[in-house]
Amino acid sequence: KDQSYVLGVLDDRQLAHAMFPLGDTVTTKEEIRAEAARRGLAVARKPDSHDICFIADGDTQGFLAKRLGKAEGDIVDESGARLGTHEGAYGFTIGQRKGLRIGTPAPDGKPRYVLDISPVTNTVTVGPADALDVTALTAVRPRWCGAAPAGPGAYTAQLRAHGDETPVTAELTGGELRVTFAAPVRGVAPGQAIVLYDGTRVVGSATIASTTRATAAAV
Repeated sequence: KDQSYVLGVLDDRQLAHAMFPLGDTVTTKEEIRAEAARRGLAVARKPDSHDICFIADGDTQGFLAKRLGKAEGDIVDESGARLGTHEGAYGFTIGQRKGLRIGTPAPDGKPRYVLDISPVTNTVTVGPADALDVTALTAVRPRWCGAAPAGPGAYTAQLRAHGDETPVTAELTGGELRVTFAAPVRGVAPGQAIVLYDGTRVVGSATIASTTRATAAAV
């Protein structure tokens, strides 16, 4: 798997001390597992991790509820109308459709999705699928793997560890990274890291602070 996304949080000083045992070899996962087994490493037979690696059963919501406790809050629509309740905003993700337990259908009869999560008010906002489309974002606390970009530039961006790259234009303004997508994207949430690439080179990363939807103002 391409793990270059995680390098976006490292600066050039840290990268200078980083070691990558596999180097640039074209080695298959099966060959790597066989080598690990030959060396007696327990991870040779460890299953692939597709979610949070330290939550073995995949029950992220249960893991958080056990440690944070239940915290009832409201589920609202875009107008602020209360549709239902939840037991903890931490149990939701942007773009989630299942498990909302709203009860009443949307006026158009179509599914509703999580559009926004506010930990401060413990409120989850839901709405139609097209309200998930994001055209731009602002990100803070940028970290560069080398020199910071000078002026606006064209890059590709990755928004999650196993997500696809998408073309963007990005510019550093007043310490904040302003990013515009070539085409609307979904599943963008404040708190995520956005990692910029110049070809195959990791340029750096920043933490998403706000987004601009195609159908609404910044949230």
